[in-house]
Order: sequence, then structure tokens, then C-alpha cells
Amino acid sequence: MILRAPRFEPRSLRGDVTLPGDKSISHRALIIAAGSEEPTRIEHLNAGRDVRATAEALRAIGVDISAEGENLIVRGAPLHDPIAAIDAMNSGSTVRMMLGLCAGAGLRAQFVGDASLSRRPMEPVAAHLRALGARIVTTDGRLPISIDGASEDRSAHLILVHPSAQIKSALLFSALFSRRALKISGDRETRDHTERLLASMGAGIRWDGREIDLYRPSVLGGGEIVVPGDFSAAAFFVVGATLAPGSAIAIRDVNLNPTRTGLLDVLEAMGARIERRNLREWSGEPVGDLIVEHAPLRATSVDAQSALRAIDELPLLAIAAAFANGRSTISGVRDLRNKESDRLAAIHRLLAAVGVGAEDLPNGIAIDGGSPAPSGSLVETHDDHRIQMAAAMLGCAAGPVQIDSVDAVDVSFPDFFERLERASV
Repeated sequence: MILRAPRFEPRSLRGDVTLPGDKSISHRALIIAAGSEEPTRIEHLNAGRDVRATAEALRAIGVDISAEGENLIVRGAPLHDPIAAIDAMNSGSTVRMMLGLCAGAGLRAQFVGDASLSRRPMEPVAAHLRALGARIVTTDGRLPISIDGASEDRSAHLILVHPSAQIKSALLFSALFSRRALKISGDRETRDHTERLLASMGAGIRWDGREIDLYRPSVLGGGEIVVPGDFSAAAFFVVGATLAPGSAIAIRDVNLNPTRTGLLDVLEAMGARIERRNLREWSGEPVGDLIVEHAPLRATSVDAQSALRAIDELPLLAIAAAFANGRSTISGVRDLRNKESDRLAAIHRLLAAVGVGAEDLPNGIAIDGGSPAPSGSLVETHDDHRIQMAAAMLGCAAGPVQIDSVDAVDVSFPDFFERLERASV
């Protein structure tokens, strides 16, 4: 067993890297399989705490989920109200998407979560589901939340006031579990994992990045869903190998959905050496291998749309900018304030750990890159899994970097440090 030390030393990354299943797709795979007419096998499901929260939430309303070797078998069943409040732990995806299921299935439920999740906004998803007839009561816009299913049949055409993949998915799940057709307008090319997976499972759905038309809201099941490697997990190794001298790695079976790969586009514009190989498709998602080598970077400007396609990877983009010659700017960072931690503040702490300055801009941040060097300061991570893993990659390139904890990585990537150790030289 590899000891998870909170101090990260300089190292190169080499060899092959494999990844956990994509967390975003894993949530959706479980919920869609629960609405299927036949049993569904799910391969390579993410094993992190967030996805376990969704699985336990589904079990609480009557869904049969069982192990078959390394796979899961999900059998839809008559659903019922949970007998106790559903604990979503740290998973906002669980709350938002399960609210959609409950709205469509007409279930009464209450959702609670940990201290971090209880600070995150839930009113936007609640407001959209109310437009479909659900009765939802939040606690000052946050958890705990109570839902009383769908009280009446309302509009079958909604406009997204807050374009969001999770809100969009909640609406689609409401339609799926009520078996009502639904059109959604106002999308802005947010993640389309739900649309792709519904289509691959036999639902009638059309989408173009602006509008979604779920005209046949039923899925057949009786087959399998193969979850590709998590791009957000791959992102740590992509940035680590780009920044750490002597690195050359191959990251296998990565989800390359274009709504997720904004990080690659920005890094390539900065001069990164990244090659895509072995392109194919799993359960409606584009998949491939990434070949990454160390490369010097130049400063860049990231607009808000590009930032949206790299929202979970913005701390990593900030780290990359710290190594680039010149001043980089990243727009569209306001939503970072409401993640598992205040990730904008976390970016400042990470950069300060290697002596790099940053300036807050209106809905943006400017980073003066150059020659990062360890400052010796301890980085507080506020139990944010992505900040803890980002700090590890910062240490590979400019360590030593020391953080307060590594416990939160179990949320999405339980064996991250073991895989990092295997790739280190």
C-alpha cells in the first residue's frame, strides 16, 4: 500500500496511465439504467464517493443494483418514496439529477448533504423543475431540500434560464421518468453526456448545442453501458506531464467529448505537445488515447466559452499559466466560487505556494507566469478533491509542495496517488 503523503516532490511522469470511469457519465448511467425497461450492465463505473451517493439514492427508492464481477447490473423496478432523507454526501450531481427523477416519478423525498454541499446553490435547478409542476422547497436556496413529485402537467417546452448540464439533465430525467416528451431551449453547448447516453440507449432525442428535443422519452436497456475514462482525471496527468521536465506519458481510453476538452485546446494553443490516437466510440461517447510530452508554454487568453468547456480544470489551467512566459488571463471564473470549495481562492493559494502572483479581474483572473519556485507555504485545500490532486501535479513540476490533507480524493479518484506513483520516475 502506497502511503499518501501530503508533500509532493519534483518528478517526471512516464509510461502508461489508466483512469477511473468518467464521474459525470457514471451518475447518468445509473439513473438512465434505473429508467430502463430491461436490466442494464454498466462497465467501468467510477468508484468514487460521489457516484456511490447516486447509487445509494437509487437503492433508497427501490432500484436493484448488484455487482457482477467488476461490473454492475441495474434493474429498474416500481419506485417508492424513500423511508428516510437521502444523504447526497458531497455530490451536487446526485441532488440535482435525482430531483429530476423524483419530479418525473412523482416521488416525495428529502435531500441532505455534508457541510460543503449544504453551502452550494440549489434554487436554480429547483426553479426549473417547478416549471414542470414539481413542488420543491429549499432552505434559503440550499439543502436540505424537499420535493413532492410533479403535481400537474405543465409546459413541454422550457427555456434554460441558467444553462447548466446538471439542470438540463434534471429536466430530461423528469421527462424520462414521467414518459412525457420535452423540448429544452437556451442551452449553450454545455456537457451533452445525458443526450448521448439517452440516444445510445434507444430514446428518441435530437440536440444541436442550443436546443434539445426528447420526443420519445423511453429507454430499452437490456444491454450495456461502457463508461470511458474520466477526462477530468486525465487532465491532472496531461498538465503534470506537460510541466514536469523529462515527462512522456500515454493516457489510455479517455473520454474526448468536445464539451469537456477545452483544457486540451487551450494547452495546445500554449504550445503543449498532445496527440490524440486510437479514436473510437463507447456508448455514444468519443474515446481515445492521449500522448503527452513535456513542453515549454507561452501565455494565453482564455475566453468565457472556453473556460466553460474546462470548468473543472480551471485550477490546472491556472497552474499551466504559472509556467508560461508572460501574463495569461482566464475569463468566466465566477462559478468557481460555488464548487466544493471556493476554487478561485484555492487558485491563489496554489500559485502562492510556488511564488507566482495573480490578480482578480471582473469575472476573471490574470496570472504572471515565469519561473515558479517553492515558497515553503502550506496549501489549505478545504477538503476539495480537485485542489488536492492539482497540488500534486504542481509539486511534480515545481515542488516540493505541501498540503493540509489528501483525504478528499476519494470523491472522484480513490487510487489517484497509487497511479501517480506508478507513473513517476
